[in-house]
Amino acid sequence: MQAKDSNPPDGGYGWVVVVSAFMVMGLTAAVLKTFGLFFVEIQQHFDELASTTSWITSVTIAIFHLGAPVASSLCVRYTHRAVVITGGLLAFSGMALGFLGLNMVWMYATTGFLQGLGISFSWTPAISIVSHYFSKKRALANAIASAGECAFAFTFGPFFQWLISQYGWKGALLIIGGIQLNICVCGVLMRPLASSCLLQAGHSETETPLGNGASRIEKEDKSPITHKTFNWMLVRRPEFVLYAIFGLLAAMSFFVPPLFLVPLSYSLGIDESWTASLLSILAMVDFAGRLLCGWYANLHVTKTVHLLTMTITLISTSLMLLPLANNYLSLAIFTGFYGFFFGTTVAVHITVLADVVGMPDFDSALGLFMLIRSTGGFVGPPLAGLIVDMAGDYRAGFYMAGATLVLSAGFLVTLDQLQQRKERGSQTNTKPEKSMLPYSSLHLLKLQ
Repeated sequence: MQAKDSNPPDGGYGWVVVVSAFMVMGLTAAVLKTFGLFFVEIQQHFDELASTTSWITSVTIAIFHLGAPVASSLCVRYTHRAVVITGGLLAFSGMALGFLGLNMVWMYATTGFLQGLGISFSWTPAISIVSHYFSKKRALANAIASAGECAFAFTFGPFFQWLISQYGWKGALLIIGGIQLNICVCGVLMRPLASSCLLQAGHSETETPLGNGASRIEKEDKSPITHKTFNWMLVRRPEFVLYAIFGLLAAMSFFVPPLFLVPLSYSLGIDESWTASLLSILAMVDFAGRLLCGWYANLHVTKTVHLLTMTITLISTSLMLLPLANNYLSLAIFTGFYGFFFGTTVAVHITVLADVVGMPDFDSALGLFMLIRSTGGFVGPPLAGLIVDMAGDYRAGFYMAGATLVLSAGFLVTLDQLQQRKERGSQTNTKPEKSMLPYSSLHLLKLQ
């Protein structure tokens, strides 16, 4: 199993999987990212505070993360394909039932819980199977797949705005749910890696005895991208814990800007049509950031954890500057900076996780990472909403997000120091063994 894990196809049908994952990212994360367009509509419909309305997104984000270990475990037991198809059906159900809009609790249960579970069951296996299909080009493949989020968000911004104006926010939810059924089609295309490995192994099996060939096929049927058990013991590894804390703090910040960008623009007196274009700008520069960073990471010039630390520092700086905007042009410029650095961050953070734990434990690590990170996603938007209500200004939410990201960067620095210390320790332990042979040989020569 480890041999196969260390030699994935790194191309071929893997690119079909990347395109499928690209679509899944767009139909899940992009929908969540542009949900801010519904924020004001739902808030006015139910006549609720910003903090109360923000719980819809908070529940979605929390379930998205909490469902990740369940999704990973189901991938271990069944296949990534089956879990993605299930996720598509759940996402559709969440939006279709949200169309009824009975009350705020109903919205929490439908567009919050069901939609979050659908996103989790679609996003988690999609990004996981891409990492298994690629090794040398993993950073680039992950960047291309994740770019589906911003590619779709680029068009979803004005498209959702048009849907709301034509059919109301309830009708828009129903239509979006129907579009999300395409996740099931993408799931069908995510062929288990064992299928391709069996085809590759067929040539070598012709030269082996029948009994050995049969046993090899049985091993391949277990699929090199799955494991017998979900590894919960990763929580005992300091490197993983440090990275998970980083993810928790980052999740508190990542979902705040898209949620409050639209209300902030309204508070500045910017027209609705121009406001929708801000989300398109955000998606466009996000897309460029992901591809550029993925390409650069694929060159292996800079250590991935160093690259991630740099991008987190830059994104926090841009969030601190964004509230200084006082008109559309300045807001668009600062939004562009934030979107670009956000894209570079998303392009490499999954690759860093794979580097930290190794591919044999990646499925378990991804599930646990999302689970731990869920606390940040659950607390972040309501906390920012509370701060906004207290300050009476949407700018306060952006300051909170930037400060939290600065804190998260500190854990990346600590992780890097720990890894370097372990590397130096392993090098020190091997040096005496290498130097003893020349010394002993020279000593024997002297004795002779």
